[in-house]
Amino acid sequence: MSYQQEQIMPYNDGEKASQVEQMFDNIAPTYDRLNHRLSWDIDKGWRRKAIRQLAPYHPKTMLDIATGTGDFAILAAQMLQPERLVGADISEGMMKIGRQKVAQMGLQKVITFDKEDCLQLSYADNTFDAVTAAFGIRNFADLDRGLREMCRVLKPGGHLSIAELTTPVRWPMKQLFHIYAHTVLPVYGRLISKDSSAYSYLTRTIEAFPQGELMVEILRKAGFSEASFKRLTFGICTIYFATK
Repeated sequence: MSYQQEQIMPYNDGEKASQVEQMFDNIAPTYDRLNHRLSWDIDKGWRRKAIRQLAPYHPKTMLDIATGTGDFAILAAQMLQPERLVGADISEGMMKIGRQKVAQMGLQKVITFDKEDCLQLSYADNTFDAVTAAFGIRNFADLDRGLREMCRVLKPGGHLSIAELTTPVRWPMKQLFHIYAHTVLPVYGRLISKDSSAYSYLTRTIEAFPQGELMVEILRKAGFSEASFKRLTFGICTIYFATK
């Protein structure tokens, strides 16, 4: 089964990839502020836990998929100190902000950004020691294909660490999250970002995204030999770890 996001795209015109690019270009200036506020800054702790999964392996070359404005890439560079870290994304608007942040922190020699279609990466097979993704893969038009690409560019024995928003599975957080995601998140997101569709779309991607045991099965089918997951903050976020 191939998990595709065709039915939940927020815009009507153009190909799916260009629609996602348009949406994230639109919300790029307010993206960081909104993410932190809407999660009460808890997202920063989620990122740290996802990066710590890689610490025992000391990766020297890393790829951050759907890097956005580079928050995860910057934190990974600071915590893991790789020799080279590439942030890949479809949105130039998001990466422009990421490049500015990297320059301000003096990390240009370590972190670079590439505009990439994450379903068809330009990198050679077996290039990176580690691949990461934070809160971005649920936007893939074809999840299976995207994960196969992530596996392809990993070196044998390399590791994948993912942090992704998920829906809580237990009462009462399941019900509370549903209310929050369908009222507070889209309304506040629309007021700050001025995009009438983006945060309603992001809510739908969270609900449509496979999680837990199902996601582990999908990772294995994509070519990873081992995969596991851990739910954080009552299941609002899940981190996944896989080995090629």
